[in-house]
Amino acid sequence: MTPNSQFPAQANPLAQDGAVVMLNAGSSSLKFEVFDLGPGGLQCFLRGQIDGIGHQAHFRAKDGAGLALHDASFSGDAITTQHAALVWLLAWLRAHMVGKPVVAVGHRVVHGGTQFLQPVRVDAGVLRQLEALVPLAPLHQPHNLAPIRSLLAERPELPQVACFDTAFHQSQPPEAQMFALPWRFHEDGVRRYGFHGLSYEYIARTARNQVPALAAGRTVVAHLGNGVSLCALLDGRSLATTMGFTALDGCPMGTRCGSLDAGVVIHLARAYGMSMDAIESMLYLESGLLGLSGVSSDMQELLDSSAPGARRAVDYFVYQLAREVASMAAAIGGMDALVFTAGIGENSAPIRLAVCARLAWMGVHLDAQANAAGAARISSASSPVSVWRIATNEERMMAEHTCEVLGLRQA
Repeated sequence: MTPNSQFPAQANPLAQDGAVVMLNAGSSSLKFEVFDLGPGGLQCFLRGQIDGIGHQAHFRAKDGAGLALHDASFSGDAITTQHAALVWLLAWLRAHMVGKPVVAVGHRVVHGGTQFLQPVRVDAGVLRQLEALVPLAPLHQPHNLAPIRSLLAERPELPQVACFDTAFHQSQPPEAQMFALPWRFHEDGVRRYGFHGLSYEYIARTARNQVPALAAGRTVVAHLGNGVSLCALLDGRSLATTMGFTALDGCPMGTRCGSLDAGVVIHLARAYGMSMDAIESMLYLESGLLGLSGVSSDMQELLDSSAPGARRAVDYFVYQLAREVASMAAAIGGMDALVFTAGIGENSAPIRLAVCARLAWMGVHLDAQANAAGAARISSASSPVSVWRIATNEERMMAEHTCEVLGLRQA
Protein backbone atom coordinates (compact mmCIF):
# COMPACT_ATOMS: atom_id res chain seq x y z
CA MET A 1 0.00 0.00 0.00
CA THR A 2 1.12 3.53 -0.64
CA PRO A 3 0.83 6.16 2.11
CA ASN A 4 -2.01 7.85 0.24
CA SER A 5 -4.05 4.65 0.40
CA GLN A 6 -3.89 4.31 4.17
CA PHE A 7 -6.63 5.18 6.59
CA PRO A 8 -6.47 8.71 8.03
CA ALA A 9 -3.75 8.79 10.65
CA GLN A 10 -4.77 8.53 14.30
CA ALA A 11 -2.29 9.01 17.13
CA ASN A 12 -4.36 7.01 19.61
CA PRO A 13 -6.11 4.14 17.82
CA LEU A 14 -8.49 3.61 20.74
CA ALA A 15 -9.64 7.23 20.84
CA GLN A 16 -13.32 7.77 21.54
CA ASP A 17 -13.86 9.88 18.42
CA GLY A 18 -13.51 8.85 14.82
CA ALA A 19 -15.02 5.96 12.91
CA VAL A 20 -15.03 2.18 12.71
CA VAL A 21 -15.00 0.40 9.34
CA MET A 22 -16.73 -2.95 8.81
CA LEU A 23 -15.44 -5.19 5.99
CA ASN A 24 -17.12 -8.25 4.51
CA ALA A 25 -14.86 -9.85 1.91
CA GLY A 26 -16.09 -12.53 -0.48
CA SER A 27 -14.56 -14.39 -3.40
CA SER A 28 -15.23 -11.54 -5.83
CA SER A 29 -16.56 -8.74 -3.65
CA LEU A 30 -15.55 -6.43 -0.83
CA LYS A 31 -18.42 -4.83 1.07
CA PHE A 32 -17.89 -2.04 3.58
CA GLU A 33 -19.82 0.09 6.01
CA VAL A 34 -18.42 2.98 8.04
CA PHE A 35 -19.87 4.05 11.40
CA ASP A 36 -19.29 7.33 13.18
CA LEU A 37 -18.36 7.13 16.87
CA GLY A 38 -19.85 10.50 17.70
CA PRO A 39 -21.79 11.54 20.82
CA GLY A 40 -25.02 10.18 19.33
CA GLY A 41 -23.69 6.64 19.21
CA LEU A 42 -22.96 4.49 16.20
CA GLN A 43 -24.24 6.10 13.01
CA CYS A 44 -23.59 4.72 9.54
CA PHE A 45 -22.38 7.44 7.17
CA LEU A 46 -20.78 5.45 4.30
CA ARG A 47 -21.53 2.08 2.76
CA GLY A 48 -20.88 0.26 -0.47
CA GLN A 49 -19.01 -2.53 -2.22
CA ILE A 50 -16.62 -3.50 -4.95
CA ASP A 51 -18.06 -6.33 -7.07
CA GLY A 52 -16.53 -8.36 -9.87
CA ILE A 53 -13.04 -8.52 -8.39
CA GLY A 54 -10.83 -10.42 -10.84
CA HIS A 55 -13.22 -9.81 -13.72
CA GLN A 56 -14.89 -6.49 -14.47
CA ALA A 57 -14.80 -4.76 -11.10
CA HIS A 58 -17.46 -2.20 -10.23
CA PHE A 59 -17.64 0.15 -7.24
CA ARG A 60 -20.77 1.56 -5.64
CA ALA A 61 -21.00 3.74 -2.56
CA LYS A 62 -23.75 5.62 -0.73
CA ASP A 63 -23.94 7.89 2.25
CA GLY A 64 -25.82 7.00 5.42
CA ALA A 65 -29.09 8.31 3.98
CA GLY A 66 -28.75 6.17 0.87
CA LEU A 67 -27.65 8.96 -1.49
CA ALA A 68 -25.38 7.61 -4.24
CA LEU A 69 -21.81 8.94 -4.03
CA HIS A 70 -20.01 6.74 -6.55
CA ASP A 71 -21.12 4.24 -9.18
CA ALA A 72 -18.56 3.25 -11.80
CA SER A 73 -16.68 0.35 -13.33
CA PHE A 74 -12.92 -0.05 -13.27
CA SER A 75 -11.08 -0.20 -16.56
CA GLY A 76 -9.52 -3.46 -17.71
CA ASP A 77 -7.87 -5.55 -15.02
CA ALA A 78 -7.31 -2.73 -12.53
CA ILE A 79 -8.79 -4.72 -9.61
CA THR A 80 -7.82 -8.36 -9.86
CA THR A 81 -7.31 -9.35 -6.20
CA GLN A 82 -8.77 -8.69 -2.78
CA HIS A 83 -5.59 -6.85 -1.86
CA ALA A 84 -5.92 -4.52 -4.84
CA ALA A 85 -9.55 -3.89 -3.95
CA LEU A 86 -8.61 -3.06 -0.37
CA VAL A 87 -5.86 -0.67 -1.46
CA TRP A 88 -8.27 1.17 -3.75
CA LEU A 89 -11.02 1.26 -1.13
CA LEU A 90 -8.71 2.67 1.54
CA ALA A 91 -7.66 5.46 -0.80
CA TRP A 92 -11.30 6.27 -1.57
CA LEU A 93 -12.19 6.27 2.13
CA ARG A 94 -9.26 8.56 2.91
CA ALA A 95 -10.54 11.07 0.36
CA HIS A 96 -14.07 10.94 1.78
CA MET A 97 -13.21 10.91 5.50
CA VAL A 98 -11.11 14.03 5.91
CA GLY A 99 -10.85 14.81 9.59
CA LYS A 100 -12.52 11.53 10.58
CA PRO A 101 -9.83 9.05 11.71
CA VAL A 102 -10.49 5.33 11.56
CA VAL A 103 -9.90 3.85 15.00
CA ALA A 104 -10.72 0.20 14.28
CA VAL A 105 -11.76 -2.26 11.58
CA GLY A 106 -14.22 -5.12 12.07
CA HIS A 107 -14.40 -8.13 9.78
CA ARG A 108 -17.04 -10.72 9.07
CA VAL A 109 -15.40 -14.14 9.36
CA VAL A 110 -17.61 -17.07 8.45
CA HIS A 111 -16.00 -19.73 10.63
CA GLY A 112 -14.79 -19.53 14.21
CA GLY A 113 -14.70 -23.29 14.77
CA THR A 114 -14.99 -24.44 18.38
CA GLN A 115 -12.27 -22.05 19.55
CA PHE A 116 -13.89 -18.68 18.95
CA LEU A 117 -17.21 -18.35 20.75
CA GLN A 118 -17.30 -14.57 20.62
CA PRO A 119 -15.70 -11.73 18.63
CA VAL A 120 -11.97 -11.34 19.19
CA ARG A 121 -9.24 -8.80 18.51
CA VAL A 122 -6.96 -10.20 15.82
CA ASP A 123 -3.21 -10.49 16.06
CA ALA A 124 -0.80 -12.74 14.18
CA GLY A 125 -1.52 -15.67 16.50
CA VAL A 126 -5.28 -15.40 16.11
CA LEU A 127 -4.87 -15.11 12.34
CA ARG A 128 -2.92 -18.38 12.29
CA GLN A 129 -5.73 -20.08 14.22
CA LEU A 130 -8.31 -18.74 11.78
CA GLU A 131 -6.24 -19.89 8.81
CA ALA A 132 -6.28 -23.40 10.29
CA LEU A 133 -10.08 -23.35 9.93
CA VAL A 134 -9.94 -22.81 6.15
CA PRO A 135 -10.69 -26.53 5.45
CA LEU A 136 -14.04 -26.09 7.24
CA ALA A 137 -15.06 -23.21 4.93
CA PRO A 138 -12.75 -23.28 1.90
CA LEU A 139 -15.00 -21.09 -0.28
CA HIS A 140 -15.42 -18.34 2.32
CA GLN A 141 -12.70 -18.27 4.98
CA PRO A 142 -9.69 -17.46 2.77
CA HIS A 143 -11.44 -14.40 1.35
CA ASN A 144 -12.63 -13.24 4.80
CA LEU A 145 -9.05 -13.37 6.07
CA ALA A 146 -7.37 -11.66 3.11
CA PRO A 147 -8.00 -8.05 4.22
CA ILE A 148 -7.11 -8.92 7.82
CA ARG A 149 -3.73 -10.21 6.66
CA SER A 150 -3.11 -7.15 4.50
CA LEU A 151 -3.92 -4.71 7.28
CA LEU A 152 -1.86 -6.61 9.85
CA ALA A 153 1.13 -6.30 7.54
CA GLU A 154 0.65 -2.65 6.61
CA ARG A 155 -1.05 -1.18 9.69
CA PRO A 156 -0.19 -3.46 12.65
CA GLU A 157 -1.14 -0.71 15.13
CA LEU A 158 -4.71 -0.49 13.78
CA PRO A 159 -7.04 -2.63 15.94
CA GLN A 160 -8.93 -5.31 14.02
CA VAL A 161 -11.79 -7.44 15.34
CA ALA A 162 -13.07 -10.69 13.83
CA CYS A 163 -16.82 -11.27 14.15
CA PHE A 164 -17.94 -14.84 13.52
CA ASP A 165 -21.02 -16.20 11.79
CA THR A 166 -20.76 -19.41 13.81
CA ALA A 167 -20.36 -17.96 17.32
CA PHE A 168 -24.03 -17.21 18.04
CA HIS A 169 -24.96 -20.88 17.57
CA GLN A 170 -22.56 -22.16 20.23
CA SER A 171 -25.46 -22.00 22.71
CA GLN A 172 -27.09 -25.00 21.03
CA PRO A 173 -27.32 -28.24 23.04
CA PRO A 174 -24.87 -31.05 22.19
CA GLU A 175 -27.47 -33.12 20.33
CA ALA A 176 -28.12 -30.23 17.96
CA GLN A 177 -24.45 -30.11 17.01
CA MET A 178 -23.90 -33.80 16.24
CA PHE A 179 -23.88 -35.94 13.13
CA ALA A 180 -24.53 -39.68 13.47
CA LEU A 181 -21.00 -40.54 12.37
CA PRO A 182 -18.24 -42.33 14.28
CA TRP A 183 -17.51 -40.11 17.27
CA ARG A 184 -13.88 -39.52 16.31
CA PHE A 185 -15.04 -37.27 13.48
CA HIS A 186 -16.99 -35.07 15.88
CA GLU A 187 -13.89 -34.71 18.02
CA ASP A 188 -12.00 -33.65 14.88
CA GLY A 189 -14.50 -30.87 14.23
CA VAL A 190 -17.03 -32.55 11.93
CA ARG A 191 -20.16 -31.17 13.53
CA ARG A 192 -23.03 -28.78 12.96
CA TYR A 193 -21.84 -25.20 13.35
CA GLY A 194 -24.58 -23.08 11.77
CA PHE A 195 -24.12 -19.74 10.03
CA HIS A 196 -25.80 -16.32 9.60
CA GLY A 197 -25.17 -15.90 13.32
CA LEU A 198 -24.54 -12.16 13.07
CA SER A 199 -27.94 -11.70 11.45
CA TYR A 200 -29.71 -13.79 14.09
CA GLU A 201 -27.92 -12.04 16.91
CA TYR A 202 -28.96 -8.67 15.51
CA ILE A 203 -32.58 -9.82 15.29
CA ALA A 204 -32.43 -11.14 18.86
CA ARG A 205 -31.04 -7.82 20.14
CA THR A 206 -33.55 -5.82 18.12
CA ALA A 207 -36.39 -7.92 19.46
CA ARG A 208 -35.14 -7.50 23.01
CA ASN A 209 -35.06 -3.72 22.63
CA GLN A 210 -38.14 -3.19 20.47
CA VAL A 211 -40.45 -6.18 21.02
CA PRO A 212 -39.63 -7.61 24.47
CA ALA A 213 -42.45 -10.16 24.36
CA LEU A 214 -41.05 -11.59 21.13
CA ALA A 215 -37.56 -11.94 22.60
CA ALA A 216 -38.76 -13.78 25.69
CA GLY A 217 -40.60 -16.55 23.84
CA ARG A 218 -40.13 -19.28 21.24
CA THR A 219 -39.18 -17.57 17.99
CA VAL A 220 -38.25 -18.94 14.58
CA VAL A 221 -36.29 -16.50 12.42
CA ALA A 222 -36.18 -16.97 8.64
CA HIS A 223 -33.09 -15.37 7.09
CA LEU A 224 -34.07 -15.42 3.42
CA GLY A 225 -31.47 -13.92 1.11
CA ASN A 226 -29.19 -15.39 -1.53
CA GLY A 227 -28.11 -17.57 1.37
CA VAL A 228 -31.05 -19.02 3.30
CA SER A 229 -31.31 -20.46 6.77
CA LEU A 230 -33.64 -20.61 9.77
CA CYS A 231 -32.88 -20.36 13.46
CA ALA A 232 -34.89 -21.42 16.50
CA LEU A 233 -34.51 -18.94 19.36
CA LEU A 234 -35.58 -19.51 22.94
CA ASP A 235 -35.25 -16.43 25.13
CA GLY A 236 -33.02 -14.92 22.45
CA ARG A 237 -30.57 -17.85 22.35
CA SER A 238 -29.97 -20.15 19.39
CA LEU A 239 -31.10 -23.72 20.06
CA ALA A 240 -31.24 -25.02 16.48
CA THR A 241 -30.49 -23.87 12.96
CA THR A 242 -30.83 -25.34 9.47
CA MET A 243 -27.26 -24.85 8.24
CA GLY A 244 -24.77 -27.38 9.53
CA PHE A 245 -21.13 -28.22 8.82
CA THR A 246 -21.19 -25.94 5.78
CA ALA A 247 -23.40 -23.21 4.37
CA LEU A 248 -24.89 -25.74 1.92
CA ASP A 249 -27.26 -27.44 4.35
CA GLY A 250 -30.91 -26.81 5.12
CA CYS A 251 -33.12 -24.66 2.91
CA PRO A 252 -32.69 -24.24 -0.87
CA MET A 253 -30.91 -20.99 -1.75
CA GLY A 254 -30.13 -18.84 -4.77
CA THR A 255 -27.47 -21.16 -6.17
CA ARG A 256 -26.95 -23.62 -3.28
CA CYS A 257 -28.83 -26.89 -3.03
CA GLY A 258 -29.84 -27.02 0.64
CA SER A 259 -30.36 -30.42 2.28
CA LEU A 260 -29.20 -33.27 0.09
CA ASP A 261 -28.99 -37.01 0.63
CA ALA A 262 -25.26 -37.74 0.96
CA GLY A 263 -25.83 -40.73 -1.31
CA VAL A 264 -26.49 -38.33 -4.17
CA VAL A 265 -22.91 -37.08 -3.96
CA ILE A 266 -21.62 -40.66 -4.07
CA HIS A 267 -23.87 -41.38 -7.06
CA LEU A 268 -22.68 -38.27 -8.94
CA ALA A 269 -19.08 -39.31 -8.45
CA ARG A 270 -19.63 -42.92 -9.49
CA ALA A 271 -22.27 -42.69 -12.21
CA TYR A 272 -21.26 -39.39 -13.80
CA GLY A 273 -17.54 -39.48 -13.11
CA MET A 274 -17.70 -36.06 -11.47
CA SER A 275 -14.72 -34.94 -9.41
CA MET A 276 -15.13 -33.56 -5.91
CA ASP A 277 -14.26 -30.10 -7.23
CA ALA A 278 -16.93 -30.35 -9.93
CA ILE A 279 -19.54 -31.55 -7.45
CA GLU A 280 -18.63 -28.81 -5.00
CA SER A 281 -18.93 -26.15 -7.69
CA MET A 282 -22.30 -27.48 -8.82
CA LEU A 283 -23.76 -27.67 -5.30
CA TYR A 284 -22.62 -24.15 -4.39
CA LEU A 285 -22.97 -22.29 -7.67
CA GLU A 286 -25.34 -24.11 -10.05
CA SER A 287 -28.09 -25.50 -7.83
CA GLY A 288 -30.88 -24.04 -5.68
CA LEU A 289 -33.31 -21.68 -7.39
CA LEU A 290 -31.01 -21.32 -10.39
CA GLY A 291 -30.65 -25.04 -10.91
CA LEU A 292 -34.34 -25.83 -10.46
CA SER A 293 -35.61 -22.99 -12.60
CA GLY A 294 -33.00 -22.79 -15.31
CA VAL A 295 -33.95 -19.12 -15.32
CA SER A 296 -32.43 -17.19 -12.43
CA SER A 297 -31.25 -17.28 -8.82
CA ASP A 298 -33.16 -14.05 -8.11
CA MET A 299 -36.51 -14.59 -6.39
CA GLN A 300 -38.19 -11.51 -7.82
CA GLU A 301 -37.20 -12.52 -11.35
CA LEU A 302 -38.69 -15.95 -10.74
CA LEU A 303 -41.92 -14.49 -9.38
CA ASP A 304 -42.18 -12.27 -12.47
CA SER A 305 -41.38 -15.08 -14.91
CA SER A 306 -43.92 -17.22 -16.77
CA ALA A 307 -41.39 -20.00 -17.37
CA PRO A 308 -42.46 -23.40 -15.95
CA GLY A 309 -39.10 -23.78 -14.27
CA ALA A 310 -39.59 -20.53 -12.37
CA ARG A 311 -42.84 -21.75 -10.82
CA ARG A 312 -41.22 -25.08 -9.98
CA ALA A 313 -38.36 -23.38 -8.13
CA VAL A 314 -40.65 -21.05 -6.17
CA ASP A 315 -42.98 -23.89 -5.15
CA TYR A 316 -40.06 -26.00 -3.95
CA PHE A 317 -38.59 -23.06 -2.03
CA VAL A 318 -41.88 -22.40 -0.20
CA TYR A 319 -42.48 -26.10 0.48
CA GLN A 320 -39.04 -26.62 2.01
CA LEU A 321 -39.23 -23.43 4.06
CA ALA A 322 -42.51 -24.49 5.63
CA ARG A 323 -41.07 -27.90 6.49
CA GLU A 324 -38.00 -26.35 8.07
CA VAL A 325 -40.03 -23.85 10.09
CA ALA A 326 -41.94 -26.77 11.61
CA SER A 327 -38.64 -28.51 12.32
CA MET A 328 -37.29 -25.45 14.11
CA ALA A 329 -40.48 -25.15 16.15
CA ALA A 330 -40.10 -28.78 17.22
CA ALA A 331 -36.62 -28.01 18.55
CA ILE A 332 -37.98 -25.35 20.95
CA GLY A 333 -41.29 -26.95 21.88
CA GLY A 334 -43.57 -24.77 19.75
CA MET A 335 -43.59 -21.34 18.18
CA ASP A 336 -44.82 -18.03 19.58
CA ALA A 337 -43.41 -15.84 16.81
CA LEU A 338 -42.09 -16.10 13.27
CA VAL A 339 -39.71 -13.43 11.91
CA PHE A 340 -38.86 -12.84 8.25
CA THR A 341 -35.62 -11.03 7.50
CA ALA A 342 -32.90 -10.47 4.83
CA GLY A 343 -33.50 -9.68 1.14
CA ILE A 344 -36.36 -12.05 0.30
CA GLY A 345 -37.76 -12.11 3.81
CA GLU A 346 -37.94 -8.34 4.07
CA ASN A 347 -39.05 -7.55 0.51
CA SER A 348 -41.13 -10.40 -0.89
CA ALA A 349 -44.73 -10.24 0.34
CA PRO A 350 -45.77 -13.16 -1.95
CA ILE A 351 -43.18 -15.49 -0.42
CA ARG A 352 -44.15 -14.52 3.13
CA LEU A 353 -47.81 -15.12 2.24
CA ALA A 354 -47.15 -18.50 0.61
CA VAL A 355 -44.99 -19.78 3.48
CA CYS A 356 -47.47 -18.67 6.13
CA ALA A 357 -50.38 -20.24 4.24
CA ARG A 358 -48.62 -23.60 4.60
CA LEU A 359 -48.21 -22.93 8.33
CA ALA A 360 -51.83 -22.07 9.09
CA TRP A 361 -52.18 -25.39 10.95
CA MET A 362 -49.61 -24.09 13.44
CA GLY A 363 -51.65 -20.97 14.16
CA VAL A 364 -49.91 -18.67 11.67
CA HIS A 365 -52.41 -16.20 10.18
CA LEU A 366 -51.34 -13.14 8.19
CA ASP A 367 -53.00 -9.78 7.89
CA ALA A 368 -52.93 -9.55 4.09
CA GLN A 369 -52.97 -5.75 4.05
CA ALA A 370 -50.17 -5.42 6.60
CA ASN A 371 -48.10 -8.01 4.72
CA ALA A 372 -48.56 -6.26 1.39
CA ALA A 373 -47.63 -2.92 2.96
CA GLY A 374 -44.48 -4.35 4.56
CA ALA A 375 -45.51 -3.51 8.11
CA ALA A 376 -43.43 -4.60 11.08
CA ARG A 377 -46.12 -6.91 12.45
CA ILE A 378 -47.86 -8.70 9.60
CA SER A 379 -50.01 -11.24 11.45
CA SER A 380 -53.68 -10.77 12.19
CA ALA A 381 -54.70 -9.57 15.64
CA SER A 382 -56.17 -13.01 16.42
CA SER A 383 -53.22 -15.06 15.16
CA PRO A 384 -51.91 -17.40 17.90
CA VAL A 385 -48.44 -16.98 16.38
CA SER A 386 -47.29 -13.42 15.78
CA VAL A 387 -45.49 -12.83 12.49
CA TRP A 388 -42.96 -10.06 11.97
CA ARG A 389 -40.92 -8.42 9.23
CA ILE A 390 -37.68 -7.10 10.75
CA ALA A 391 -34.76 -5.75 8.73
CA THR A 392 -31.45 -7.35 9.62
CA ASN A 393 -28.18 -5.42 9.84
CA GLU A 394 -25.13 -7.64 10.15
CA GLU A 395 -22.75 -4.71 9.70
CA ARG A 396 -24.35 -2.87 12.63
CA MET A 397 -23.96 -6.02 14.72
CA MET A 398 -20.30 -6.21 13.73
CA ALA A 399 -19.79 -2.56 14.63
CA GLU A 400 -21.33 -3.09 18.06
CA HIS A 401 -19.10 -6.11 18.64
CA THR A 402 -16.01 -4.20 17.52
CA CYS A 403 -16.77 -1.39 19.94
CA GLU A 404 -17.48 -3.83 22.77
CA VAL A 405 -14.25 -5.78 22.26
CA LEU A 406 -12.14 -2.60 22.11
CA GLY A 407 -13.99 -0.61 24.78
CA LEU A 408 -15.03 2.11 22.38
CA ARG A 409 -17.90 4.43 23.21
CA GLN A 410 -21.32 3.72 21.74
CA ALA A 411 -24.85 4.65 22.72
